[in-house]
Amino acid sequence: MRKSRFTEAQIIGMIKEQDAGMPTAEVCRRHGLSTATFYELKAKYGGMEVSEAARLKALEDENAKLKRLLADTMLDNVVLKDLLGKN
Repeated sequence: MRKSRFTEAQIIGMIKEQDAGMPTAEVCRRHGLSTATFYELKAKYGGMEVSEAARLKALEDENAKLKRLLADTMLDNVVLKDLLGKN
């Protein structure tokens, strides 16, 4: 997955600008992103504070790590079953 060029704090700042009454097109032009991207970010980060967004990022990283560990364990399990089945 591609890393965002904006930090969580910048994204939340953009959303707050739009919530304060600035037109969405102006916010997007000012920060150099498309309206579609803005609404995707708003769906993900809307209503959050910076600390909550940092916690979300930490949880996503931990979840990815756990998924990799599970996949490795499942692969080891399959290999062991294949070895035992051939003997």
